[in-house]
Amino acid sequence: MSNDRIIMRVGEALVAGGPPGTAAEPEVAIGEMNGPMGTAFANLLGDQVKGHTRVLAIMNTDIMVRPATLMVSKVTVKDPRYTNILMGTVQGAIANGVLDAVRSGYIPKEKANDLGIIVSVWLSPAILEQEKIDHKALFDIHREATFKAIQKALRNEPSIDWLLENQEKIVHKYYQMGLDNKI
Repeated sequence: MSNDRIIMRVGEALVAGGPPGTAAEPEVAIGEMNGPMGTAFANLLGDQVKGHTRVLAIMNTDIMVRPATLMVSKVTVKDPRYTNILMGTVQGAIANGVLDAVRSGYIPKEKANDLGIIVSVWLSPAILEQEKIDHKALFDIHREATFKAIQKALRNEPSIDWLLENQEKIVHKYYQMGLDNKI
């Protein structure tokens, strides 16, 4: 990654395979705060919506991560237990995934105060069905997924060439399930 200006990049990732309810599928936007990313970031932070509260990713209370990272839940949050999991284990995992992207060099350290990241977070509501949650697995999966989504955004992956080459080979998982009469 060069030190060129990062106007706005977008990426996503899926990390699954852990205990039930722990899969992560974040979507991220990352860019310079003195451009469209800053406008989007400020608008989301200032325009709170019940059930989809936007919060900064933090390492712990009173320790926000850099680059500044805003979490937005894809799931309508109604349950206090879900809130505590999302705004605890998952929030800390996202913050650590951001720092992993800095440590690895995908996010240039010298840009840590100039970039903003918006993470659209998916925490499966099925997590509430688990009597005992493996918080370590949940943390590790969301951390890895955040890192991968940022990495893919900054590498522009998948590339348009790869997509064009593989377009006819890729079948959306839920489309295939529909074709197979499984949904």
